[in-house]
Amino acid sequence: MRLVHLVDTAAPNGPRSYAEHLRVPSMSVGTAVLGVGAVDGQLPHTEDEIYVVVRGSAKLWTPDLTVDVGPGSVAFVPAHEEHRFVDVVEELHVIVVFAPAEHSNPPAAQA
Repeated sequence: MRLVHLVDTAAPNGPRSYAEHLRVPSMSVGTAVLGVGAVDGQLPHTEDEIYVVVRGSAKLWTPDLTVDVGPGSVAFVPAHEEHRFVDVVEELHVIVVFAPAEHSNPPAAQA
């Protein structure tokens, strides 16, 4: 396993970090941690994304659906869909898979 980059920022209400562990053209895999009460300010990605919750408790919000997530939860978010973790009540540890690799696709054209 190789650590490609680590972003560790203090979110307004708790820590948030992301580390990418693997990158090949067809996918990238990383881990994310959101502290209790953290604000997940991510923007829609240009790649499909899978989340696997390893530890913690929160909700995953999209414009059409909000679901509770906890250990063992697996969620798919298609490219360009707005989404974020909300109501983090127990520090959240998530495996994040992008396909293709994160930032591989060009940004969506503005209407």
